[in-house]
Amino acid sequence: MKSLFLTVVSWLTFSQAICLGQQIIQVEWTESPTSEIKKFKAFDSFTQAEKLTDSVSLIFKSDGYLKGYFREEIINDTLRLTWDFGRLFRWENIGTGSVPEEFLASLGKPGFSYRAPYQWIDRALSYAEDTGFPFAELKIDSLTIRDNLISGVLGYNSGPRITWDSLEIAGGSKTDKRYLQQVTGLIPGQLFSQKDLAKATQTIRKSPYFTVVGAPELAFQMRQAKPIFILQDRRVNVFDGVIGLLPNENELGKVLITGEVDLQLYHLGGKGRDFSLNWQRLNIQSQSLEINAKESFVFHSPLDVGVGFSLLKQDSSFVNRTFELDFGYRISDKAYLNFFTKRQAGDLISPEDFIPNQALPASIDYRWNQYGIGMDWNTLDSPVSPRKGSRIQGRFSLGNKRILQNTGLPEELYDGLEESSAQYQGWFSGEKHLFVKPTWGMWFRGVGGFLQNQNLFLNELYRVGGLKSLRGFNEKNFFAKSFGYLNLEQRLFFDQNSFLIVFADLGIIENPYNSPKIDHPFSFGTGINLDTDGGLFSFVLAIGKSDIQALSFSYSRIHFGYLARF
Repeated sequence: MKSLFLTVVSWLTFSQAICLGQQIIQVEWTESPTSEIKKFKAFDSFTQAEKLTDSVSLIFKSDGYLKGYFREEIINDTLRLTWDFGRLFRWENIGTGSVPEEFLASLGKPGFSYRAPYQWIDRALSYAEDTGFPFAELKIDSLTIRDNLISGVLGYNSGPRITWDSLEIAGGSKTDKRYLQQVTGLIPGQLFSQKDLAKATQTIRKSPYFTVVGAPELAFQMRQAKPIFILQDRRVNVFDGVIGLLPNENELGKVLITGEVDLQLYHLGGKGRDFSLNWQRLNIQSQSLEINAKESFVFHSPLDVGVGFSLLKQDSSFVNRTFELDFGYRISDKAYLNFFTKRQAGDLISPEDFIPNQALPASIDYRWNQYGIGMDWNTLDSPVSPRKGSRIQGRFSLGNKRILQNTGLPEELYDGLEESSAQYQGWFSGEKHLFVKPTWGMWFRGVGGFLQNQNLFLNELYRVGGLKSLRGFNEKNFFAKSFGYLNLEQRLFFDQNSFLIVFADLGIIENPYNSPKIDHPFSFGTGINLDTDGGLFSFVLAIGKSDIQALSFSYSRIHFGYLARF
């Protein structure tokens, strides 16, 4: 009755104000009954003022000031609305009634402030949703009010217990249902969880193979929940051809054409199977080949298994071969952990060329068996064309290296050389994408690595340089015992995946066979990435300087690339 009376009085007061030609409405309130700092706002429309008074009233009543209201008074040409708190209500007693002990053990008991029981109910219903009871009900019954003290009893109805049914895929994706169940973790027979469904949706959105269109649908039948995902496959398969125009060091004044072919096939059969092949011609006599394959969730386990083979022929000096076996595990949708074993072998091609020096050559025959661990932390907003986010990767391995005596070299050259020794290496990469404006972005990447052993030879060292590391230099131009480089790019976007770039690369290279041993290469240049219906075309012009290369346009590197996604 009191609320009705106040409403009638407010309406009459407002009507009186309108009749008097009222123009200004001022709303006043304080943050608490004891505060002396007033807040106020003036309006020339009662509708606008009413929105604020409703909002302020709702906030204070949710704090327990149930009888609070706005007092109205007219002063000259102003209608002043001032908040009156009234008494503060709180809970005297809250009976747990039929609430399960499991809820009380996990969430504790609700507090006695006015908001506390309602906040506890929200947490309890979320807890029920995540433990198999999405239709649970929880409310306060048997309410009694004595002065400003409230008492009540919590009443709980669990509803049916729901488990996951097998999921369904819509949208024409080639993805296998069993593969998607492994990725999402929504395994048939497990308890329904709204939290797990939201996490699964986020994981799918970050998949390099596909993305989910809209929110997933849920179909409930026979106490089971069937999630339905509408998937759209990404165009992630790659055929990339790159042509490089370099100065021909063997024939002055002429140009050497180098090349690269990169084939990447992903999600074969809709089961997360990947295959890649990369071939490069570094110069007239040097070539490299890399082949990798990966199978996801082997035998429906959480493990991925990958194999890799690489071959590098360095002119007439040596040939390296590497075989790798890799086991990977998804810790979360952001983190990936892998363990690997690798066998690396190097052999001289023409050892007789070194005999006249009567000294052990810079390259040698060796075998290195190593075991290692790797980590990948990825928060990029897109696996294909990121604009924001970061990615951190790292690998560390150790093992025993054995030096083989080449029958084409004199035995005395190996005197004093330890045949077998421990050797270890590490590699790290971190990149950051910044989305400054819709047409302006920046990309930063830092990469480093080291190799440690008391007897290191040239054909064991890292290879650095080229379009994907230090631009402005030949592919795999530098031999490095340890290295680090920083890529800096400014990107001017004129389409979603098309942009102009201005870049600079800064590096430090340690090679014990060079003089001086430490080199500080740097490069700069410009280029363009042009996304077309047929694929991604790239053009890069780079100029670099190092201890063995002068800063000159005659040593500039021009790279043409075409990346076709399908």
